[in-house]
Amino acid sequence: MNKKYLIIGLVLIFGTFAVILLNRFSVKSQDSNLSAVKNLIPAQEITHGHGLAVDNMDPTKLYIATHHGLFLLKDDKDLFSVGGNKDDYMGFSPHPDSANTFFSSGHPEAGGNLGLQKSEDGGFTWKNISDVENAPVDFHAMAVSPANPDLIYGSYQGNLYKSNDGGKDWDKFPTKFLITSIVADPTDEKIVYALTPQGQGILMSRDQGKNWEELSTEVSGGIVSSLAINPNDNKQMLTFSEKLGGLGASNDKGITWNKIDEKFNGEEVLFLAFSKPNPNTVYSLTHLNSIYKSIDKGLNWKKIR
Repeated sequence: MNKKYLIIGLVLIFGTFAVILLNRFSVKSQDSNLSAVKNLIPAQEITHGHGLAVDNMDPTKLYIATHHGLFLLKDDKDLFSVGGNKDDYMGFSPHPDSANTFFSSGHPEAGGNLGLQKSEDGGFTWKNISDVENAPVDFHAMAVSPANPDLIYGSYQGNLYKSNDGGKDWDKFPTKFLITSIVADPTDEKIVYALTPQGQGILMSRDQGKNWEELSTEVSGGIVSSLAINPNDNKQMLTFSEKLGGLGASNDKGITWNKIDEKFNGEEVLFLAFSKPNPNTVYSLTHLNSIYKSIDKGLNWKKIR
């Protein structure tokens, strides 16, 4: 009988100890989740947008890189500052496969240049990958290749920079044109596109930026402010072009274009972003920081902010 009571007592002791450990773990997990939520600071407006990206796993999350930090638009309505950081992300590109990984460049809030930096926690914290040059650069345009995430492009002071090792080491190619945007082909790592402010339409390189040619006569001779490629179909593109008089769509890798009758309230579209989980969904960001959404691959649009 005494042995029986002893066993029961030991079971009760170990059971109580297990409950205490579970409670502590639960509290710790809750504290961690609350901490993450607290780092999402409600925001009222977007100012001076520099980049746009839809979360690779969660299509309800739209990230906007700006002159005053990284912002998250949740469910097309709730706007948050990610971590409250106010650095200027002149260059911004998401990792094509990892939902919480971003690359950025630009200026810290206190001044200077950031070089290339990387976040692996959704933009809350950043670490420097390289300065690129002896004095840190601030890429005003950059792109991570969806076909090869170790391949990164950046533009700075009339040069195109290319890294094949995730941003640690860089090759430099002087260009005869300024670059305002870089878009890498989602399936062919040799192909990359560039937009310029000099009325050259869309430029394409077939050798990772060494040589360039004009992509289409239908948009050449005018400024192209934005370009996006369907991540699941590299034949389908959207662009905002001076020659087209606004938004256009292509189904043959940008050779021919069809004008889309959308005025965006007279605003210029600076950034376009397809949703990888749902490529029928596309977002646009205008020069007045308005956000529009399409659920039919860019044919029809609704202003959501």
